[in-house]
Amino acid sequence: MRDSAVDCDVIVIGGGPAGSTAAAWLARAGRSVILFERDMFPRFHIGESLLASVNDALAAIGAADIVRAAGFPQKWGATFMSADGIVERFADFAEAPGVPMPQTWQVPRATFDQLLLRHAAASGADVRQGCRVLDVAVEAGGVTATIQATNGTSAAHAVRGHAVIDASGRGSVLSRKLRLRIDEPRLANLAVFSHYSNVPRREGRRAGDIRIVSRPDLGWFWLIPISAELMSVGVVLPRTAARGFQGVDHGALLERAIGETPAVAALLANARREWPVRIEKDFSFGSRAYAGDRWLLAGDAGSFLDPVFSTGVAIAVESGLEAAQAAADGLAAGDLSARTFRRYARRQYQRYRSFRRFVLGFYTPEFRELFFAENPPLRMFRSLVTVFAGYWRPPLTTRMWVAAFFVLVRLQRWIRIAPRLGAHPMETHGPAAAG
Repeated sequence: MRDSAVDCDVIVIGGGPAGSTAAAWLARAGRSVILFERDMFPRFHIGESLLASVNDALAAIGAADIVRAAGFPQKWGATFMSADGIVERFADFAEAPGVPMPQTWQVPRATFDQLLLRHAAASGADVRQGCRVLDVAVEAGGVTATIQATNGTSAAHAVRGHAVIDASGRGSVLSRKLRLRIDEPRLANLAVFSHYSNVPRREGRRAGDIRIVSRPDLGWFWLIPISAELMSVGVVLPRTAARGFQGVDHGALLERAIGETPAVAALLANARREWPVRIEKDFSFGSRAYAGDRWLLAGDAGSFLDPVFSTGVAIAVESGLEAAQAAADGLAAGDLSARTFRRYARRQYQRYRSFRRFVLGFYTPEFRELFFAENPPLRMFRSLVTVFAGYWRPPLTTRMWVAAFFVLVRLQRWIRIAPRLGAHPMETHGPAAAG
């Protein structure tokens, strides 16, 4: 499919995990690829906790050893805690069925993203930072991207390819142009976060746990150890709960939420905030389509979910890898039509819907009541952990246990299978001790 008027096989928009993964795989597969990234790396980006399924994609692009050598804190699972810290559920990836490599990482995204972008370049991709993609035109004979330097020092120019993978994040060039985004009003949440030092951690293997702390208003806190010194701390509030914080300064909002959550207040009793407080809102959305003639959406350019189960980077790298493989298959077959990409698009939709069910469930009392119930069925709980590890389509037996859990969640609305939140030990035992 070579043409003298075409500059490359595939144009990749965006140098985050999705774009870098796609570019690295394509280059290693012998395809010519040009990646355009608007920013100059390193640059700040929220999202620090990886899932075990990321290991498969990193291995596929030859980056597993590079990430392992970076010295990021090891993560073996997640600890879910009640607001007072009395009840804990440790989701151990090593005990979940169908998780081949359970140990993963907590990463500062500025460092992690730069590492993957450099790997894409080292793999043979033509990486161009500081380049904004103004528009993408898809035609019968190819794809034309209009590019301009972010600093405005050069005139806009055109680059042509056979296909384009849009991994440009939430500001997706193609999704915006084609009006593909579908908002999630049930997940119109607010996230407020910063980095803290001097936060106590667990000993040994669980020192790298992400801690998810439930709040009675159905919001939640994350605590992620992203380095030996720093802990990322943030609160996510549903729209109904966020109304009670209207007019409050961002820093004061975060401190107030910490003070209202005894388990978090105890952990941060001697902590010091090291970063400015940041805020994000209304960050969950899906897409009407994930691929079409000569184009594919990957990562946040296609969809993004509330981060309660840390799916952001996992979806990004896995969809970036799958988009690259689909594009390569289309190039080899001489067919880059939407029909060729149908399987890719279906898989992205199914992954999104699978994780979405868990995220929506977590914002209901019934889900939490069952999840924090005493002595949950072990095989059922471990099956849930398989999904929490990123394996959204596990073997049939595991899927059956997951389905059984959601049946119980529905029944919990009408039948008291587990104690109501108001009668739960986590609501009646008082604050937890620090650490």
